[in-house]
Amino acid sequence: MSKKEKEKEKDKNTSEKCTEDACENKEEKCGECAEQEADNSAVEKLEQELKAKNDAYLRLAAEYENYRKRSTADKAHIYADATANAIKEILPIGDSLDMAAKSVENAPEEYKKGFELMCSQFRTSLEKLGVETFGETGDEFDPKLHNAVMKVEDESLGENTVAQVFQKGYKKGDKIIRHAMVQVANCD
Repeated sequence: MSKKEKEKEKDKNTSEKCTEDACENKEEKCGECAEQEADNSAVEKLEQELKAKNDAYLRLAAEYENYRKRSTADKAHIYADATANAIKEILPIGDSLDMAAKSVENAPEEYKKGFELMCSQFRTSLEKLGVETFGETGDEFDPKLHNAVMKVEDESLGENTVAQVFQKGYKKGDKIIRHAMVQVANCD
């Protein structure tokens, strides 16, 4: 065969290539259509695998984000709890200082000033830590903040009013470190 004949044969083969419509009507598909169908199924399979891997990745990323948030919250709670526990342990010292300051009324002025200074330093230290005191005489009784150990009937005070404070209450933010121990007036 000559070169021209080979080119004509080649052109003839390319023009005789089947279309997909022609192959759909036949029971056996031509090689090119079968190959294309195999490629399409392989692409679909790869797309499904990609979707599955992408879904797994997104789930893993969400799990990590939730873990990070939980860890951050846990650290904040641990710090707050540790601070509250440490403060709770030193509160009896503050109570003792307050009682000592009240009992030195007949003592020399230097002693009074010394106790007042120590009490002031203790209160300042608690304020620096963000600790607030509560439970004053005349406050409205709140069972979330106060621990009522006694009750009394007193017409000069309103209903459910703190009549006397035996021990001050302390809190840091919303966390109650110690409830105030109080006597409540005119309660049911």
